[in-house]
Amino acid sequence: MTIAKTSTRPMGPIEWTLLITLAIIWGGSFFLNGVAVHGLPPLTIVVLRLALAAIVLNGIVHGIGLGMPKDRRTWAAFFGMGFLNNLVPFSLIVWGQTHIASGLAAILNATAPLFAVIMAHFLISDEEMTGGRVAGVLAGLAGVVVMIGPEVLEGLGVNVLAQLAILGAAISFAFAGVFGRRFGDRGVAPLVS
Repeated sequence: MTIAKTSTRPMGPIEWTLLITLAIIWGGSFFLNGVAVHGLPPLTIVVLRLALAAIVLNGIVHGIGLGMPKDRRTWAAFFGMGFLNNLVPFSLIVWGQTHIASGLAAILNATAPLFAVIMAHFLISDEEMTGGRVAGVLAGLAGVVVMIGPEVLEGLGVNVLAQLAILGAAISFAFAGVFGRRFGDRGVAPLVS
């Protein structure tokens, strides 16, 4: 299955600020998960995290006057996206973090863009895997390693099942990125989806 081409525009200062803010929030979640797994079961953490996010995001969507779609097909796609982008990866990450350090989990999860480049190449007609894209993703991954500290890589090969769970989460995030392209084709605002 290939997905049709969608239009893109260059990122400006607002988009870069939002991306950096997202990276801080997303990266911080690994630290917070690492703290929470010492007192709560993994699925409880996932449910609380998703419930809080759903309440906040629904409030924002309604607060700015956007409506939620009413058709079953879009809601079925929402549930598919929630499965790929939330339930599966968050469950795998939180469970994995009960066995490995949050820094290593963050580095393993940072492979998601690499998997996304590979999947998009095969599943999206206008997303070719170029040397530049692969180099960019690898540079980003190297940056994550440098920021977290390369010494956490010493944990590779220990608790392999937990590490595979984190990689499984990264793969699920990558599939979600490809799957999510369909919402733009349906005219669903990004904030709504």
